[in-house]
Amino acid sequence: MCRSIKTLRPPVLPGEASDEEIDAAALQYVRKVSGFRAPAAHNREVFDRAVAEVAGATRRLLAGIEVRGGAARQG
Repeated sequence: MCRSIKTLRPPVLPGEASDEEIDAAALQYVRKVSGFRAPAAHNREVFDRAVAEVAGATRRLLAGIEVRGGAARQG
């Protein structure tokens, strides 16, 4: 996993992850798995779509995680 992606859930993160933090993590993930820091023009659409899909999956994951000890779901 890319070292620059940080944990985005409490208690590691004091509050809820911001949209910017989630989008940055998604971008780093797509960069890592694609091997491209920035895609060529002909790959921009698929690259951007992947970032959006990963960000959406991350939001759903964080909304569904229940912190041990009975804390309320985040989201």
